[in-house]
Amino acid sequence: MDLKEIQQLIKFVSNSGVDEVDIERKDFKLSIKKVAHREVVSVQQQIPQQIMAPVQSQQPVAQPAAGPAPAQPAAEAQSSNLVEVKSPMIGTFYRSPSPDKPAFINVGDEIKEGDVICIVEAMKLFNEIESEISGKVVKVLVDDASPVEYDQPLFLVEPS
Repeated sequence: MDLKEIQQLIKFVSNSGVDEVDIERKDFKLSIKKVAHREVVSVQQQIPQQIMAPVQSQQPVAQPAAGPAPAQPAAEAQSSNLVEVKSPMIGTFYRSPSPDKPAFINVGDEIKEGDVICIVEAMKLFNEIESEISGKVVKVLVDDASPVEYDQPLFLVEPS
């Protein structure tokens, strides 16, 4: 079982009513348990080595169940000359380097290629995301400390 299959299984457990899943194969044992809004994944190999990886739980966010919300930024970007800056990875989006610091960028700010625009935390690693374009920030599409998917639009930028 590879990492993608484990991630799909975790997503299934978080989206379904299932609270616990155990899978045992020759070379490993996988146990996923949903515990009070927190998921814990435990992978044990036959060797005495044990891997524990906490998985971020997704807080319920008030969004329409249909698909218009994600399509709206794309439609907005296509209707004008705005460019979407997308997340290069799955993780948690942060607008500032720490809670007591100001945001890297705000609506109306001019950014240059290579400027740090946000942080995406993945597996306890804080990855600085740099702008690939220069321009003016028109809209921030993601709330601070929200989970983001790969290729999810984060900002709309008017290129300069």
